[in-house]
Amino acid sequence: MLEFHRKRLTPILILLPLVLISVIACNFSFSSPLTLKNKSSVSSFFDSSKYQTDQPLNSLQGVDEFSSSSNSTYISPSPEPEPEPANVYWGDKNQEEDETWQANSTDSNAETKVIRTYSRIEKIEARLVKVRQAIKGAIRYRNLTSIHEDQDYVPYGPVYRNANAFHRSYLEMEKLFKIYVYKEGDRPMFHNGMCKSIYSTEGRLIHEIEKGTLYKTEDPEEALVYLLPFSVVMMVQYLYVPGAREIHAIENTVADYINVISQNHRFWNRSQGADHFMVSCHDWGPRTTFHVPNLFNKSIRVLCNANTSEGFNPSKDVSLPEINLLTGEITGLIGGPSPSKRPILAFFAGRLHGHIRYLLLEQWKEKDSDVQVYDSLPQGVSYQTMLRSSRFCLCPSGYEVASPRVVEAIYSECIPVLISDGYIPPLSDVLDWKTFSVQVDVKDIPNIKTILMSISQRQYLRMHRRVKQVQRHFVMNPSPKRFDFFHMMIHSVWLRRLNVQIQD
Repeated sequence: MLEFHRKRLTPILILLPLVLISVIACNFSFSSPLTLKNKSSVSSFFDSSKYQTDQPLNSLQGVDEFSSSSNSTYISPSPEPEPEPANVYWGDKNQEEDETWQANSTDSNAETKVIRTYSRIEKIEARLVKVRQAIKGAIRYRNLTSIHEDQDYVPYGPVYRNANAFHRSYLEMEKLFKIYVYKEGDRPMFHNGMCKSIYSTEGRLIHEIEKGTLYKTEDPEEALVYLLPFSVVMMVQYLYVPGAREIHAIENTVADYINVISQNHRFWNRSQGADHFMVSCHDWGPRTTFHVPNLFNKSIRVLCNANTSEGFNPSKDVSLPEINLLTGEITGLIGGPSPSKRPILAFFAGRLHGHIRYLLLEQWKEKDSDVQVYDSLPQGVSYQTMLRSSRFCLCPSGYEVASPRVVEAIYSECIPVLISDGYIPPLSDVLDWKTFSVQVDVKDIPNIKTILMSISQRQYLRMHRRVKQVQRHFVMNPSPKRFDFFHMMIHSVWLRRLNVQIQD
């Protein structure tokens, strides 16, 4: 009997594991690995990150490396991109499309082929993901000299917050950055600007972009940023009534212009203005943006009046240097004698306006031969000669924080002494101003001589060499040269664009 049962159970024991294996295999077959394999890292990134302008998305790592203290461009970490699948199709470059999914199968057991095509803005943002990662990688090397060859200039040394990361960012900008200039608006208030005045940087920057030899594109679909080509200086000249207390005509013109471009183009509404920028060197530049909330709060405002107390936001706005070009040229403005041929400790000459200058003149005018402060230079004394005879050049704010004396000092190889409240110096996201300038609090104006005398000769010589090094970044060449004023301003806009993510 036992032998009989053993013979019957043996086949069952053999077949039972095979049955269990078949059941398990059938259950797993309902979940295809192609589903995960075909999921694009770019699409998942866009699905999980809705566009917000109140907080930078997918920005760069390293706040200290690219920004200055608490008032500079904050660049925060971005998620590591997943590897892109081999079968992602990027579509034709000139094709306008939304998401398109296509599934083909020959029978129920065939693998499903999924094709994902991307819109133009998605492709742009995908490239910027890689750019941010590349710069983030360069940040780790801090101030080590860039490993990238450059026939013109390789940034180096402590004048840069991170020389290697700056160089990598600059090279990426040259490859990818595109600016579209809206055609709407007529001269002289649009597509125009003064190039021979204290407002010369506004006019020169607008003109160089408009010329179209560098960075400009005629295809708005491939642009990373969009220029709003109005000139506040020209609006003041043509719309402001001298003596009037209000500037409503100028504010309304700017608001009307934004309405026009938002109705004629989809790009302003797509980003709420976050990838648009304006340029203004006039004191009223910030005020002209008050009546357009998105222009004030979200757009990139390139302003000489870079005053944090008036709403200047370093994480999205750009500090524009004020350069007074009386003839429109820089001939004769660059250079100066060696430190041993500078007998004056500190110098300032300028009109008495603003409380800071009032305190400065009250404390030092005609009080000390080492600290020579004037509201008007004596007859026969050259302002340029005084700059080049001084070791330190005092740069106090007037009614507004911007002053052409900062760049005048750098041109003359005189150490700038910044005396202001709420001023963000130009290029402070790249340059470490503490290494080549002196910053004096307003309350310490009576102690200026003591502060400057405490700087050793060795430290002064280092600062002098560094001022000469950063000169190239402030020079306004007739035809822009790499790393000069024009390119550095464009780079500042490029950095702000990296701080946002746009999607349709």
